[in-house]
Amino acid sequence: MNRRLSVAFVALLAMAAILLPLPVPAAGNTDDPAAQTRAFYAWFISHDTDAGYPLASPDIYRYVAKETVDRLREDYRRSGPPGGVDYFLKVQDYATRDWLAHIATQPAAMLGTVAVVPVTLGSTDKVGVLVFLQRSDGSWKIIKVDDTRGYP
Repeated sequence: MNRRLSVAFVALLAMAAILLPLPVPAAGNTDDPAAQTRAFYAWFISHDTDAGYPLASPDIYRYVAKETVDRLREDYRRSGPPGGVDYFLKVQDYATRDWLAHIATQPAAMLGTVAVVPVTLGSTDKVGVLVFLQRSDGSWKIIKVDDTRGYP
């Protein structure tokens, strides 16, 4: 009798596993602008390869506002990256492994409906950027990125 109950229990668990939907983890915590920003940079850096550029991927819309993506795609098509450096990273070259391992975000500062998230990328040749986000379609989307370097 115990063996039949064990088999029935295992069968019930197997059916439940098949029939019950599992939660799909989000790319980042879309309710927290700093977490969403960190998720964006992890995605962006891991997809920035010689074979393709993340700005061309439709997945970028998970992180960046449509208007910003469309404007950047047009700018890149016409004249290349603004200022000759990557718009999101503010550099031409970087150490992919180091930057993937060292993405530091600070808590967002709110300016009305805009969240500003300071980000530091890398451990040796650090680069700082300020990421501006607004809520759109239920999550925080990047609308602008600026570097923290002073003017020469």
